[in-house]
Amino acid sequence: MKKIRHLPMYICLVILTLSFIWGNSLVPGDVSGEISGGVFEMVAGLFILFGDKGQLVLRKLAHLSEFTALGFFLTGLWRNLRLRARLAPPLLLGLAAACLDETIQIFSPGRDSSLIDVWIDFGGVCIGFLLSWGLRHFLDRKKRKKPPCRETKRQSG
Repeated sequence: MKKIRHLPMYICLVILTLSFIWGNSLVPGDVSGEISGGVFEMVAGLFILFGDKGQLVLRKLAHLSEFTALGFFLTGLWRNLRLRARLAPPLLLGLAAACLDETIQIFSPGRDSSLIDVWIDFGGVCIGFLLSWGLRHFLDRKKRKKPPCRETKRQSG
């Protein structure tokens, strides 16, 4: 029953992440550009290598990172539903979220939809999936390696 305790947390994290992602997709293009431009000014030094394409790279990394979080949380949610044997659903749900994200942008003023962004988003979901499974594997392995507690034997007198 220990894992069920985390189920509400993962549901909330998935909902919050999707709200953040889709909320950003609803922002008009000019406002989105101002936001990413402001962020870019703060971190421009990190992207000097990319020259004129620096802000574009930053925007694509933002896509990747938010969908990495979604993939991580979807995988945790799926694991807590005790459906470990089925690996595809968190990935397919993440892909569906990416497709819906780009569909939302079609209807947002000044925004466009991009197939490349769907692939970047899905790549993020895959990274989150792998991070979640890797972390779980590491923690399970660490738990198995702990030596069992030994009780001291009482000497009978």
